[in-house]
Amino acid sequence: MVVFSSHENKEFLVEKILKSYSNIFDKANADRLSQIKRDKVKHAVVYVGMGTCGMIAGAGKTYAAIEKYLQDNQVDAEIVKVGCVGLCSVEPLIDVQLPGKARVSFHHATEDKVESLLNSVFHHLVVGETVLGQYQHAGHEDWPGIPGIDQLPFFAKQHRNILRNSGIISPYSIDDYIAFGGYKSLYKTVLNYTADKVCEIVDQSELRGRGGGGFPTGKKWALALGTGSDQKYLVCNADESDPGAFMNRAIIEGDPHRVVEGIAIAAYAIGANNAYIYVRSDYGQSLLILTSALNQAKEYGFVGENIFGSGFNLNIHIRQGAGAFVCGEETALIASLEGKRGIPQSKPPYPAEKGLFGHPTVVNNIETLANIPAILENGPSWFKSIGTRQSHGTKIFSIAGKAQQTGFIEIPMGITISEIVYAIAGGVKDNKKLKAVQFGGPSGVCIPVQDLDTSIGYESLQQIGSSIGLGGIIILDEETCMVNLSKYFLEFLQKESCGKCIPCREGTRRMLQILEEITRRPREESTHETLERFKGVMELENLAEVIRDTSLCGLGRNAPNPVLSSLKWFREEYEEHIFDRKCKAGVCHDLRTFYIDVENCNGCNVCQKKCPENAIIGAIKLPHFIVESKCTGCGICFDSCKFNAIYFK
Repeated sequence: MVVFSSHENKEFLVEKILKSYSNIFDKANADRLSQIKRDKVKHAVVYVGMGTCGMIAGAGKTYAAIEKYLQDNQVDAEIVKVGCVGLCSVEPLIDVQLPGKARVSFHHATEDKVESLLNSVFHHLVVGETVLGQYQHAGHEDWPGIPGIDQLPFFAKQHRNILRNSGIISPYSIDDYIAFGGYKSLYKTVLNYTADKVCEIVDQSELRGRGGGGFPTGKKWALALGTGSDQKYLVCNADESDPGAFMNRAIIEGDPHRVVEGIAIAAYAIGANNAYIYVRSDYGQSLLILTSALNQAKEYGFVGENIFGSGFNLNIHIRQGAGAFVCGEETALIASLEGKRGIPQSKPPYPAEKGLFGHPTVVNNIETLANIPAILENGPSWFKSIGTRQSHGTKIFSIAGKAQQTGFIEIPMGITISEIVYAIAGGVKDNKKLKAVQFGGPSGVCIPVQDLDTSIGYESLQQIGSSIGLGGIIILDEETCMVNLSKYFLEFLQKESCGKCIPCREGTRRMLQILEEITRRPREESTHETLERFKGVMELENLAEVIRDTSLCGLGRNAPNPVLSSLKWFREEYEEHIFDRKCKAGVCHDLRTFYIDVENCNGCNVCQKKCPENAIIGAIKLPHFIVESKCTGCGICFDSCKFNAIYFK
């Protein structure tokens, strides 16, 4: 169902922006706007979460099942593709809005549940375990007995500013974005403010970079604006390569025009006529949505020549990166944009003075730029009113690992890590105990239980040796081996090192070798080799500190963090691996010792046949035994035993 043609919508919505600061937007136009926003609907609307997480969970099949249902039952309804609302662990998600009724959301809405679910809703009956909540609205009748979405524990403590449209509007529709107030800030900026005034407003808001370092955004912009050049560039860093982090992707897939508007305002503020969005090539869905959003923005005149008749010109280009972790560093990213190998450069000069193709360049990540439209709309004081005295605004985090609820959230600065883990994420799943929280991605730190009352903020996290980073949070339960986890992250960082500086290139390799040695049972090791291994272990902490102090860029300086933090809080696990040659969690396969319970073993001989090392002896129909000196801990016997006769310590 289409209420108006796209051409009619374009003229109407652009006019809405132009008249947004006057009183001539009359009631008739307000009613029309309400229909575009779907505040008032004449027919049913079905919203399907089609973000990457939803697609992986089967949202594509759900969408096809909805189409078939509507066609088979001749139901006059509109289907709208939306991004993820953030609760990724319960995808696929679908919402249904009936005329006059509140929009109601359903979780785990797989294709096999579509028919019964829609049957009940279209008969004004909402029951069942798949009901998530409803979006309460002043003009809509509530469904009885169903909580509001914002009352659910996952959403109750959030402050959704950047994510306010995610999962609500269609990322494929510029009309939706404008109807919800989009591009009004761009109009206000280019027609009412000079470039230096925009830099001043952003500086007054005290917005800091959301990509890791936390450098004041307004100061970076002012430096670029004040540097003389015939060409300047704005670069949006969407190269999200942290394992377990997916915030950039979620912002693009949920509300791409917010990113485009933020880029346009930032480019105007620094005097740039060209902007680049640097996206990972494997973010196929994000690339499609971004490309569509840019084409729509050009069609409506928000990007291109003479924007809003102001004389401001802007071209936005999309460039794909190979997903190199080091290209998250701004000078390496710039080198990649220039067609060179992504290698960090020493600073100064800073990119704001001499960056892309030798011209002043500002590099901001997506979350930083997505904050800009709201700051220009509401003012710097509004932004500073959120958060703490030292850290203002909100921060988006992704929650992964062993949490009850995984996904991405937007919380006000000042909330504690404990509130995120227990109140929002619901604690640890399967009733396991929380062991630690890996905070800040692969180059972040593990935060023990005793520090969970630390508040989210730049300074408060620095006090416990951490940083906000990109925003990845991994929940670790009691079955996690901290040594193995450190080895996993170090292996990732060592592979991602550009190799330019020796401390990072050789130091991370040596640290990885040491961790591999202590998670592996020595085989026929000579006395000299044993001595060398213990010597390496003794120097592990010193080596990590040297790498941190002497590396060229942030990758090398932060690479030792997982090892140093886990050594600090879980040293006994390292000692257990080194001296006892055991892994209490049973994660390090080479340190597992397998045993056969003779009471349960019936001598079926399956394990003996499958053992690649001939380490199992015993006669058929009699209990078997494992020769420990031959066992490599591969676990094949454990997996093949059907009688629970094999266990490990």
